[in-house]
Amino acid sequence: MRLVLLGAPGSGKGTQATRLKEHLQVPHISTGDLLRAEVAAGTPLGLEAKAIMARGDLVSDDILLGMLEDRFSREDTRAGFILDGYPRNLAQAAALDALLRKLGTPFDAAVQLEVDNEQIIARLAGRAQAEGRADDSPDSVRHRLDVYDRQTAPVIAFYRDHDQLTVVDGVGSLDDVFVRIVTAIGREQAAA
Repeated sequence: MRLVLLGAPGSGKGTQATRLKEHLQVPHISTGDLLRAEVAAGTPLGLEAKAIMARGDLVSDDILLGMLEDRFSREDTRAGFILDGYPRNLAQAAALDALLRKLGTPFDAAVQLEVDNEQIIARLAGRAQAEGRADDSPDSVRHRLDVYDRQTAPVIAFYRDHDQLTVVDGVGSLDDVFVRIVTAIGREQAAA
């Protein structure tokens, strides 16, 4: 099972990806974690990314795609993967699609965790209070949600247009949301 997990900050993607990893016995690939690991390992792409980040610039899509291509070539991804944090825009979605076709490993579904923005703000306000995180203030969260909505709406449309989008209600207990995801991807597998 190859999944792209989509959802706004605070939608529960990371939590559900961890659970899905155990359930499906496939790796959870977070582009942020992948980038940090490549930098720490001192790989050629990691060193290039480190120099870019040291200048305060964003790592290019080409570098991220190169890291993903390397990661997808490893043995543990043969049975599938859960991709989290990528793609974030339409160009990345198209590049990922082309890469997976080139590798002969098209993914099964893009799973979007749908949570109302006001519920996300309330969730993250609780996290901010519990963990003292300034980046989870209501104003900061509203800004991040606005950026996410603008950037990701075309990605969601891309997957919807390719009949690869599965929307799952992300509201409820962790167990309830997990069961919804597993049920939805089970339908995807049955349809394939």
